[in-house]
Amino acid sequence: MDSLLPEELVSKAREVVDANRAAGRRVAVAESCTGGLVSAAITEIPGSSDVFEAGYVTYSNAAKVHELKVSEEVVETFGAVSVATAWAMARGALAASEADVAVAITGIAGPGGGSPGKPVGTVVFARAERDADPAKIVADQKLFEGQNRAGVRLQAALCALELLMP
Repeated sequence: MDSLLPEELVSKAREVVDANRAAGRRVAVAESCTGGLVSAAITEIPGSSDVFEAGYVTYSNAAKVHELKVSEEVVETFGAVSVATAWAMARGALAASEADVAVAITGIAGPGGGSPGKPVGTVVFARAERDADPAKIVADQKLFEGQNRAGVRLQAALCALELLMP
């Protein structure tokens, strides 16, 4: 066995490590629904220590608030699965680390936990870059329909890795 993870995920992580190494950038990841999958994919690559600064798995709302300094008001007002929370998570990971860029992922992997407004498969992503204009929010929400829990988490991890490309 060459890898614990799906080849598609490892291949994307390799691209991220190589591209960020070439760009001289260090990266951080703040994960909720992916539970460390993005960090695991990056660290599966030999030499990833050249670019990987930190990974934060903040699964609970309390962890988002305490570890990444996400405002309780943001979580209460917009919910854990929201652009506001993802953006705050990415900014928090950047502030807590020496990374040049941070990506955050929060979502509903299922099979339960969904609602009509935020069905299972809803995942929100955000990217924050050091010294970037704070008014320039880079965030996106996707719905991975028809996927089981593993499928939602895999697709979310792939999207997060794509956001880490320079």
